[in-house]
Amino acid sequence: MPSMVGPPPDVPPKEPPYTAILPAKPFHSRLHSPSSRKTIYDRNLNRTQTTPTSLPSFAYLFNTLITYHHSKSGSVSEIETRLNRAGYPIGIKLLDLLLYRQARAAVRPTRIIDLLQFVHTTLWRALFGRAADALEQGVSNKNEYMIFDNEPVVNTYLSVPKEMSQLNCAAFVAGILEGVCDAAGFGMEGVTAHWASASGGTGGAEGEGNKEEEMWPGKTIFLLRFGEVAMRREEAFKAGGG
Repeated sequence: MPSMVGPPPDVPPKEPPYTAILPAKPFHSRLHSPSSRKTIYDRNLNRTQTTPTSLPSFAYLFNTLITYHHSKSGSVSEIETRLNRAGYPIGIKLLDLLLYRQARAAVRPTRIIDLLQFVHTTLWRALFGRAADALEQGVSNKNEYMIFDNEPVVNTYLSVPKEMSQLNCAAFVAGILEGVCDAAGFGMEGVTAHWASASGGTGGAEGEGNKEEEMWPGKTIFLLRFGEVAMRREEAFKAGGG
């Protein structure tokens, strides 16, 4: 009887219980770096800016930021809220940087008027190369202060549709101001940006208000509202003769 036993079937080789990891390729950044191989992180923090920022570059980046938040928002107020939140962390970091760049005797503001003068002059010059145009205290509410900017650079190169005429993109700057005030230890109820034409002027005659609107159509008022804790501390300073 012939044998029915044939050649053994082909058995596939067993795969190893692990997969070999190939050596990683060296990382090469695609970001452009200067010939000195130094980036912005290598600069001294005490080094002040010597060359102005390119306005077209800033306008392009800021327009991209507005377009992004516009696509995520459903109303004008929501766009302004998002811009405010985008500027807030910048203000938190900017306070320490500006204080560090000042003279050795520079101290963190502890009084409201000192903080407002710091914002009106030092902060505005660091951001826009000039001081703000005016600083006033509210008449009806003691915790409200107003900083005026006749021509905010953030609104200079923007074209807003008529149906969104109430949109003031200086809400981004208002977020920076709120971050600076909170970082200084002043609990803020909020900082908002408003068109001066929509607020009925600054208290002068109607004719003067119309002339100002024609001369400065983009004039913006930044309304700073300090919290109850900051106001109680201010009253304590005054009662103590400080």
